[in-house]
Amino acid sequence: MKHTKNETQHQTLTRLITALDNQHPVTITYTKADGTQTIRTIEIYDFKVSNAGDILITAMDRETGERRDFRLDRIHAYTIHRTHYTVPRTTDAPTTRAPQGIATVTVVYPIDAPIAARITLLADHLAA
Repeated sequence: MKHTKNETQHQTLTRLITALDNQHPVTITYTKADGTQTIRTIEIYDFKVSNAGDILITAMDRETGERRDFRLDRIHAYTIHRTHYTVPRTTDAPTTRAPQGIATVTVVYPIDAPIAARITLLADHLAA
């Protein structure tokens, strides 16, 4: 289990993007908006940035089978599993139109680019 307080947000994001690339589920300890903590196993399929500048993780929740968004800064600990995704993506999966109130960026990089280069490109585009 990795504790986010012991690593930078950049390191956490890098590991979660790697989990997405490999389609490995992630169990997170997460603080909800009401302040309560919950433990969820999720299957990540997208990252977004809100208008407020928060990094959002879009994922399928294994417990409910529903699509959920999680703020990166509210994740306290996580474990990346070696198994593969099992939850089918629902019809409310992201479309080409961004949801209202969410800022998106398109980042183009070579498929064989190392993860560190992809993170740097993503961070540069988000900062712009």
